[in-house]
Amino acid sequence: MQYYWSNRLQIVTGSSICSIKTRIGENEVDGNEKLTDEQIEDIANEIKEEVSKSNYSLNVEDIQDSVETKIMDRGKFQLARKYIIYRYAHQLLRQQTVFDSKILSIVDCNNEETKQENSNKNPIINSTQRDYIAGEVSKDISRRLLIPNKVIEAHDKGIIHFHDQDYFVQYMLNCCLCNLEDMLQNGTVISETMIEKPKSFATACNIATQIIAQVSSGQYGGQSITLAHLAPFVDISRQKIRNRLIRDMESIGANLTEEQINSVTELRVRDEVKSGVQTIQYQILTLLTTNGQTPFITIFMCLDEAKDERTKKDLAMIIEEMLKQRIQGVKNEKGVYITPAFPKLIYALDEDNVHEDSEYFYLTQLAAKCTAKRMVPDYISAKVMRELKEGNVYSSINKTCA
Repeated sequence: MQYYWSNRLQIVTGSSICSIKTRIGENEVDGNEKLTDEQIEDIANEIKEEVSKSNYSLNVEDIQDSVETKIMDRGKFQLARKYIIYRYAHQLLRQQTVFDSKILSIVDCNNEETKQENSNKNPIINSTQRDYIAGEVSKDISRRLLIPNKVIEAHDKGIIHFHDQDYFVQYMLNCCLCNLEDMLQNGTVISETMIEKPKSFATACNIATQIIAQVSSGQYGGQSITLAHLAPFVDISRQKIRNRLIRDMESIGANLTEEQINSVTELRVRDEVKSGVQTIQYQILTLLTTNGQTPFITIFMCLDEAKDERTKKDLAMIIEEMLKQRIQGVKNEKGVYITPAFPKLIYALDEDNVHEDSEYFYLTQLAAKCTAKRMVPDYISAKVMRELKEGNVYSSINKTCA
């Protein structure tokens, strides 16, 4: 069918109705199934009247519904069947054209819908464009086959927003609390390669960032880790550094007191903690997952998660370094310090850090300074969470979307 319209208001003429016959072919239906010129003119006039009385702009589907009904009203069922087949074929053609346009607009970097769906993706780079193109395929299949029509209608009208249609076609997780402790303490597998338990804090931080990237590539949405799972590896580094220091001093005939050995060891442990935290920060900011974006990651800082006093002090050291580096920020391409989007930070307030005379109150002061400058961390009351979560304290998943 051919229609002439202006601003989505279809103006139907007799000649356009005549295309019912010319489009499907005069010889495709029996003589009794053909419309006479008078019948064609009657249908055209009836639809023109409906258009003039309508209180909204009729689209092509509305017009075709009316044409279909009027053909059947006149008993021309064979012709109506041909018209329905023709209509369906052209509906698919229109959909294909829209789909193709969306794909090309992604390649040309002018698809505003996909760019605004996630502000954490750079629409220029190839990996992001591949993800967007795959996302359009997922949206098309999801809208036509998977998501109920009433949900799609509500989404299209702006009543609700069905987020992540671009991943809905696959069986994927959406956000998770990542159990680093299990993977670091017992080993894990990344890209079919066995990763054994790290033998230093620095290595643990590096493996943690690789796990973060792998998890992000296998799901959509955010993930959370806790620094408490990294804290036990500080003492592993401490013992390693201490033994190496003693060996080195013995090799040159130097005699250090126990106090001197402990002092030098702690200085080097702090250096390794600083380096490890830098690894986490810069790896997260520079890694790109398979969907072309920086991992959505939240880091939880809760002293109560430490299993003993030694680990608790080491955890406090990591939290302190994490806050100091976030206060400093990271340099952008022009060398200016800015506030990074990730990782998000969550700081737990508890009895050992909320009072001025508590042992770790200095961390809360540092967190407040960080919030004032960088708008992170967010805060969780450990006391309230224990009341609400049956005595448990754990991180939330801070998902950041456009």
